Amino acid sequence: MKPSNRKFMLITSVILSASLLFGCSSKSGESKTDTSNSAKTTITITYRDDGIGEKGVLYKWIKEVSASYPNKNVEIKPTPIQASEGDYFAKIALALKSKDTAPDIVTEDTFILNSDASAGFLTPLDDKVKGWEDWTNGSFIEAMKKGVTASDGKVYGVPYSTDSRGLWYNKEIFKQAGLPEDWKPKTWDDVLSAARTIKEKAPDVVPIWMNMGKATGEATSMQTYEMLLYGTGERLYDNASGKWIIKSQGISDALSFIETVNKEKLGPPLSKVLNGQAGNTATREYLPQGKLAISLDGSWITGNYIDTGAAPWPEYKDVLGFAPMPTSKGQDPGSITLAGGWALSIPSNAKHKDEAWDFIKYALNKENTEKLVIASGNLTVRSDVAKDPGYTQMPFNGIATEYLQHAEFRPAQDKYPEVSTQIQTMVESVATGTSPADAMNKYAQDVTRIVGEDHVMEK
Repeated sequence: MKPSNRKFMLITSVILSASLLFGCSSKSGESKTDTSNSAKTTITITYRDDGIGEKGVLYKWIKEVSASYPNKNVEIKPTPIQASEGDYFAKIALALKSKDTAPDIVTEDTFILNSDASAGFLTPLDDKVKGWEDWTNGSFIEAMKKGVTASDGKVYGVPYSTDSRGLWYNKEIFKQAGLPEDWKPKTWDDVLSAARTIKEKAPDVVPIWMNMGKATGEATSMQTYEMLLYGTGERLYDNASGKWIIKSQGISDALSFIETVNKEKLGPPLSKVLNGQAGNTATREYLPQGKLAISLDGSWITGNYIDTGAAPWPEYKDVLGFAPMPTSKGQDPGSITLAGGWALSIPSNAKHKDEAWDFIKYALNKENTEKLVIASGNLTVRSDVAKDPGYTQMPFNGIATEYLQHAEFRPAQDKYPEVSTQIQTMVESVATGTSPADAMNKYAQDVTRIVGEDHVMEK
């Protein structure tokens, strides 16, 4: 209950009321500032809650930054959406459509930003970033600005994190299975060979975990399928022709790798991997408990293991290794990673855009950005944070950043989110027994329906 409401409930007589009003009138300026929230502007900020509520990194960070925010006339209110990764984007799209449901600030995965901008859901920030010194003085890594620039050339958000992907592995399990603790697979066959060895030598351990379901949404598209597809040398979208590639040897090879993992039972039970919480199960349970040997995942997962993380695990820096994901046959450049990231954006239907922008500038200054990337385990988008000892001393930050040398990015096309949904369907169908050829044919039909026959090609 607000302070002003509590006072109202305490007013029990005309005399007391008059006395109170007289007292307030003699200090009217002080009263309005110190005892009432009625003059405050409430800024809502929406993000994905993956099921841990107030223990989540973003919730804690928002509350900490809000507490130190100098403008005390503004109240920051977290308004999380509890959803799987796949459902979050659909729910955000619905929320952004209406002034009644749109938040003042929304966390945007950079893969969806172009689509949301094209739909008119987001406010262009070009005029605002031009007047922000942090944006113009080189504090932000230039390449990271591309992720928040839509196909119309306008900026629609301020990035706060990026990432790379690779193969996390448990050194202790590897040692017990007779595998090298400094593991650097050169080909996909090397990865499968290690998984087969672990299945034989450590039968109680899941050899390898990859997201394979529609429920894990973009994690299935990016962390699994695209890491494989791009490792063949092929891409989702042909920039030269402006067409989506719907059939190719690379698609077949990527799906065949997934089929092999499932046919040979090298992965977890489908009941686990097709669940919306699959990523959390692998990261927060199986890896720390020594039940998983290899996990194809992102650089951020170590944020779970710090003291304030969702699954504290002090030994992680000694137990885990982070190997590069090799290309399919070891062809140049030898390894592959997909880079993504998140940004703070202002919806077109936001009620308090100026106040939202002022808070974004404060929340994403050097000090606050560093707090967030250290707590989350993500990589920084700011060049000044990248040089700070507090950041550089974090385990695995150096090697995760090194992998960005060969980073690839998802197509900056507004149809990508719809294509990505078809990728998830295709991958899950192979995981559940459909042949790669049949799954690819269905994918080709669905993508053609989405983008049109003039915008697809076969290789």
